Amino acid sequence: MERNLFIAILLTGLVVFVMPYLLPKQPEPPPAAKDTKTDQPAEAKAPEAAKPNPVAAEAPAAAVAAAQVQAEKAEEFTIDTDLYVVKFSNQGAVVRSWLLKAYKDCAGKPLELVNQRALAKVAAPFAIAFKNQAPTADPNQALYKMTPSEDGLGVTFEYSDGRAAIKKTFQFSSNSYLVQVSSQVVENGVLAPHLLLWKGGFGDSSVVNAASIEHTLYYDEANSKLNVKQVSDADKGPFSSSGQYSFAGLEDSYFAGVALAPMTGAMELTTYSDSIANQAGKEEHRIGAGLGGAGLNAFTFYVGPKDQDILRAVNPKLEQLIDWGWFSLLAKPLFSALLWTDSHVTHNYGWAIVLVTVVINMLLFPLRLTSMKSSKKMQALQPQIAAINAKYKGMPLKDPRKADQNAEMMDLYKKNGVNPAGGCVPMALQIPFFIAFYKVLTVAIEMRGASWLWVHDLSQAETLAIRILPIVLVITQFLQQKMTPSPGMDPAQQKMMLLMPLGLGYVFWFLSAGLVLYYLTSNLVGIAFQLILNRMTPSPEPAVVAPAVKKKK
Repeated sequence: MERNLFIAILLTGLVVFVMPYLLPKQPEPPPAAKDTKTDQPAEAKAPEAAKPNPVAAEAPAAAVAAAQVQAEKAEEFTIDTDLYVVKFSNQGAVVRSWLLKAYKDCAGKPLELVNQRALAKVAAPFAIAFKNQAPTADPNQALYKMTPSEDGLGVTFEYSDGRAAIKKTFQFSSNSYLVQVSSQVVENGVLAPHLLLWKGGFGDSSVVNAASIEHTLYYDEANSKLNVKQVSDADKGPFSSSGQYSFAGLEDSYFAGVALAPMTGAMELTTYSDSIANQAGKEEHRIGAGLGGAGLNAFTFYVGPKDQDILRAVNPKLEQLIDWGWFSLLAKPLFSALLWTDSHVTHNYGWAIVLVTVVINMLLFPLRLTSMKSSKKMQALQPQIAAINAKYKGMPLKDPRKADQNAEMMDLYKKNGVNPAGGCVPMALQIPFFIAFYKVLTVAIEMRGASWLWVHDLSQAETLAIRILPIVLVITQFLQQKMTPSPGMDPAQQKMMLLMPLGLGYVFWFLSAGLVLYYLTSNLVGIAFQLILNRMTPSPEPAVVAPAVKKKK
């Protein structure tokens, strides 16, 4: 064994020393040519660095900050398209104003999506927030070099302090709600993860309780679910989530600003809460969002109306932005009926609501008629019902004989073909349509700003000091209540029920005019039906109950 080991070592050494003489020699490389530009400064001859990050290689900016790049003074740049007027500032490379030309606010001016009251307290839209340690110099206060695109529909911002290099690009189209956005931050040759912000609220800040209708949201591709976050979710600090999202961003009732996810990679959404003064000067929490999360963020940004046709054309999944709620099976057909009626018959959404409400009540007339007849029969049976109640008067509810009372009542109803709950049918029928109309008026962009007679916006409450529609609704509710039989109700209860129209009027005082118009129209149709029924079918004569005869002792 020792002999074999000695032979193996000897052969290995022989191979090592003999092999170089047996192999052919490699030709020597030619001498390098002399650099003719030896008089240039050292930084101009940047040495070959390590291979750049694959993501950074796709960036529109250079990977490493070599020299300082900044502007000498603050400047603004405006991009004007068929749909937008967007004002940029090179101080922070942010958006100071984003106007939608096709939509107006409550004052009749082009709709401003950037909350102007928030600009004094929080960073303007598309400011940068770093996930890790931020650079020494604040990039949101720096003066960026601004380079407009040749077509005038884009702009590039660049800044470098010698250590950190930042580049943002925005490219618009003349007739599209889509914007190509990219941002890159490189510090000491390394990509720095960051978010692009939109804080202080989003959408129409001129409406009442604007903060309550603003949300952040994302569509989770893996679970096929739309997730919506309230401003309260960020009360204890920014709330972050990330994943394979089809889109993520901000919304209010009728408008959205969402980033469409790139083909690969996850998207991060952070929800913020900031205290901002409202129109009345009162501080309230307004929602904000941060999008991106990588050192290089590049996505398509949709900023525009939650219009069903527009969203479907951009990306069918964006239709999820229109939340029809639990009654979508009724709300969507109702919305389609209103659209058709407006475009083909009335050419006004207010009259479309009136006409569609009349049609709905006509279709439900057989059920309403059955309910009215049942109420009249119940009215005729009141003496017999009173006699049965008197028979068991004073018995406690736990007394077994109470079951006999209920059995006698049911036999009486069955014998006369009466449904004791039939009088509740008209009210029950209105509930699903009421909810459906509410959803249509709160999510359909077509209803926003739709006028009718003295009403300026059917999606909002009346602007008159004395609101006419709720007052007329109270009157019609009172008349309908007086005309509708109330069998079995105690006189004291009937007086209390007369207060119900006032309570209903108080509730409708603050609701949208379109919703009040729907309920008012239903009341008027109900009154007409009741008048017709009263003439066609007079009240039946009440049954006479023979007095009980005492037995002789």
